[in-house]
Amino acid sequence: MPEDNHSTVTEFILTGFPGLHPEYQGLVSAVLFLVYVLTLTGNVTIVFLFATNRSLHKPMYYIILNLSICDILFSTTTLPKIISKYWFQSETISFTACFVQMYFVHYLGTVNSFILLLMAFDRYVAICHPLRYPIVLKKSTIQILSITAWVIAKTGPLMLVIRAYPLPYCASNIINHCYCDHIGITVLACTDRAPYGFPALVLAMFILLGSLAFIMFSYCSIIIAVLKIANVQGRIKTLSTCSTQLIIISLYYLPRCFVYLASNVGITFSPDLRIVIIMLYSLFPPMINPIIYCLRAKDMRESLWKQFNRRIFTQKAQVPSVSN
Repeated sequence: MPEDNHSTVTEFILTGFPGLHPEYQGLVSAVLFLVYVLTLTGNVTIVFLFATNRSLHKPMYYIILNLSICDILFSTTTLPKIISKYWFQSETISFTACFVQMYFVHYLGTVNSFILLLMAFDRYVAICHPLRYPIVLKKSTIQILSITAWVIAKTGPLMLVIRAYPLPYCASNIINHCYCDHIGITVLACTDRAPYGFPALVLAMFILLGSLAFIMFSYCSIIIAVLKIANVQGRIKTLSTCSTQLIIISLYYLPRCFVYLASNVGITFSPDLRIVIIMLYSLFPPMINPIIYCLRAKDMRESLWKQFNRRIFTQKAQVPSVSN
């Protein structure tokens, strides 16, 4: 069928977890809602701490701020719709809304990769070139690099949407996923997907593996620099400064690499298991990242504790004294 701007499909249906038994739908939606609430609470807390504590206005925490904002937006883009499917049987999404969601899913995923790359660069300069750190990574520099990441990330996902939107969608309108993404939509087009799928795959690999390559280079350089430290305690202390970032990066990249490698070596997953894995690596890091920050980052932990103590003190001060 030739391509044109006409499509007989006016809306798509999100299946969520296709094999999920109806009696478990309430439980699954409750878990997803809890994940959403925890993600919002944790990341909004990070934003609040940054806004109210000038001691956190350092390059590393500017990067964490950007990551928290990205996590809030990604979770808000994906979770409310799938929760409403199970709570209100609202499984349909309009044609245009699906492409809007697809754009933000890929855009925020790209931003996330760039921010993690920036995080690795921060640790690389701090450990491998400590004397140059105040010069290379000033607050203004991090702000410019962060804004650049948000701006540059728009191009690739926008091109994906521009190329996929006009395709003729005249057959099935069922998307086997919890949200709209490029693969889930374009496989439904009544045309050869190869001219559209291959460039999308190349773009995804370039962003994912390009960022990962630099991150691996950074941490290999860090390990080499740490091994040159004669004092064992000094090695441990130096490595501890990048442990938070390493955990966050591992949570983001390892499951993705596992899925891509498994697909290339012929390991197949059931549709439900595949969706569960994707949802885990998409939604678990945004939920757990704020906990890692507060447990591992000393300044963040102290700021949170000060806010907690200040609130307790304020509440006690507001309690009227009882006169005898």
